Amino acid sequence: MKIVIAPDSYKGALSSREIANAIEAGGKKASGCIDIIKVPMADGGEGTVEAMVEATGGSLVYVDVTGPLGDKIHSYYGILGDGETAVIEMAAASGLPLVPMEKRNPLYTTTYGTGELIRHAIENGCKKLIIGIGGSATNDGGMGMAQALGIRFLDKYGNVLGFGGKVLEEIQEIDMSNRIPFIKNTEILVACDVTNPLCGPRGASYVFGPQKGATPQIVEQLDKGLENFSSVIFEQLNVAIKDLPGAGAAGGLGGGLVAFLGAALESGIQIMIRASRLEEKIKEADLVITGEGKTDEQTLFGKVPFGVAQIAKKYDVPVICLSGALSDGSEKLYDHGVTALFSVVNRDMSLAEAMNNTYELVKSASENILRLYVKSSNSF
Repeated sequence: MKIVIAPDSYKGALSSREIANAIEAGGKKASGCIDIIKVPMADGGEGTVEAMVEATGGSLVYVDVTGPLGDKIHSYYGILGDGETAVIEMAAASGLPLVPMEKRNPLYTTTYGTGELIRHAIENGCKKLIIGIGGSATNDGGMGMAQALGIRFLDKYGNVLGFGGKVLEEIQEIDMSNRIPFIKNTEILVACDVTNPLCGPRGASYVFGPQKGATPQIVEQLDKGLENFSSVIFEQLNVAIKDLPGAGAAGGLGGGLVAFLGAALESGIQIMIRASRLEEKIKEADLVITGEGKTDEQTLFGKVPFGVAQIAKKYDVPVICLSGALSDGSEKLYDHGVTALFSVVNRDMSLAEAMNNTYELVKSASENILRLYVKSSNSF
């Protein structure tokens, strides 16, 4: 019996690799006749680098960059097994967890460090970049990222502007003359799992700004800034990003990557499926096990269990979704390739207790599920 294990991380508890290991351990206790293939997954957010490096036999590169508050931090990116594709998580350089709660204000945070990771990867010889843009602390439209690549932003007096969303309203000119030259020879894919436009009620500032520390007044200021930003980009670069689906991801970094690097926005799970060759592995499998920290109606919008189940459905392979928690709407996955849904929580417990014991909970749930599955399979 061949089982493919392809989970996302349980965010805040265990990485996708650790979850896959726990499911494998439970499977081995259930039966010694199971052939297990582990394919840790991600959808562009936390854990994307680790999952893709693991899936392709790649390696990590460590580098010091500028953090979201302008200080130096230790960061990283991955190089995949082909030796020429880099995978970058913007959260590793410009993520919300890097900013203490009391200092969160997207008027001042910058994506400059993300640009430094991009620059390092290109100068390191990478010909293709995959950039995951979940979990940002920023709302600068990717301006900081562009600045790290040599692009300058000027006000009406010709002064070079600094960092942060606060200066977006002042931009009058974009100077591309010093952009690093290698970008034009680099293929750039952006793993993006939201479709929000750059501006307006569904845009970066209004939807995501408050969780980054923005007050209603700051949200309005940032939205006006991004409106100006997109207008200048359209006038001077002839790139329309204001209403582009996904441009509002990561505080507008999605739009900035399109405008300044010619990047293509794509579903993160689809990028991961291709890079890991998941379809090849699933089509020969008898069972697939996937999962995530919390499965709900949002899972249908391109999250890992949905993407994995879509592949399995093509080959009529049953799928078990094993998650930390199941919420309203999760049952809709039954119509999209998921055979059964399970939570790993086996008794009343606090969230803290569940997160502290995630490995054992996943292992135990996997053992029980696979004991039943193996027994029922052998009965036919």
